[in-house]
Amino acid sequence: MRSSATPTEARSLVVAPQWIGDAVMTEPLMLRLHQRGERLTVGALPWVAPVYRAMPQVAEVIEFPFQHGGLQFKARRALARQLRGRFDNAYVLPNSAKSALLPFLAGIPRRIGYLGEVRVGLLTHRLRNPAKGERPPMVAFYSALSGERGVEADRPRLLLPPAQIDAVLQAHGLARRGFHVFAPGAEFGPSKRWPPEHYAALAAGLALPVLLLGSGKEHALCEQIAAAAPGRCTNLAGKTALLDAFCLIAAAHSVVSNDSGLMHVAAAFGTPQVAVYGSTSPEHTPPLSDAATVLWLKRDAAYQPPLDCAPCFQRECPLGHTRCMVDLPPARVAAALATMG
Repeated sequence: MRSSATPTEARSLVVAPQWIGDAVMTEPLMLRLHQRGERLTVGALPWVAPVYRAMPQVAEVIEFPFQHGGLQFKARRALARQLRGRFDNAYVLPNSAKSALLPFLAGIPRRIGYLGEVRVGLLTHRLRNPAKGERPPMVAFYSALSGERGVEADRPRLLLPPAQIDAVLQAHGLARRGFHVFAPGAEFGPSKRWPPEHYAALAAGLALPVLLLGSGKEHALCEQIAAAAPGRCTNLAGKTALLDAFCLIAAAHSVVSNDSGLMHVAAAFGTPQVAVYGSTSPEHTPPLSDAATVLWLKRDAAYQPPLDCAPCFQRECPLGHTRCMVDLPPARVAAALATMG
């Protein structure tokens, strides 16, 4: 990749990833670009855009009118016409060809991204992707698009105005640090989800009330947990705007989650948390926070027989047992929470 040095006050478009967790992990890249004088506009899908509204270094957020799947060429061409002449640089964070198409059609002079999906002609500055089978830490993967060195220690940070957080707490009748948040979903698939009965057992033994957060798709899962722990949980899955959910996470006593987007949100706010891993690896997508505790049976030498199958990175357990999640007892998570005060 050639030098990424840019003039002061350069105008840059960042094409965001399509997942919340990935979006959080791009925050250090946003900070690096902002600190060297680039004015940042982030283009993101509607369900990801709120993440960038919790990054003060982002000047503008454009919600893309695109859907999952399909090239949607006409929509991209129409938006490209609106963006023509507005930007000096484009940073294309997803690896798909269609994500690089918009900056190309908009005629943005410098277009930076990783090689992939026949994007050679669409990008002007290209980084090589990791070798097949390699899974590097994702924060450094994104930060490397800045062209700067020393990205290995980057950690995402999100920030919301205290008054905004207080308003959400007041609307729900909550006090700061007076509740736990559970995020039991995982968009990727069931192999990443700690069993709902484990979440319910954990909630039943805690002194503070529990808020269940997630998307509308996870409402039924959260309802199952709430029903199994009567009077202990409030199911807000699908009932809160994403930024409101961020406010609740930022103000929580602690967060318990799977390896998911909301796990990364909790880490970026510095909220004490327990992250439960199974089919994926904390070496690839860890919660980058000193207040985070990771539980993963793969690392537990006392657990027998060893989990030679983990991490499999599959949506569903290929062996049909999901031992990596089922065999992690609620008492382990409760003990980790007890150390958080």
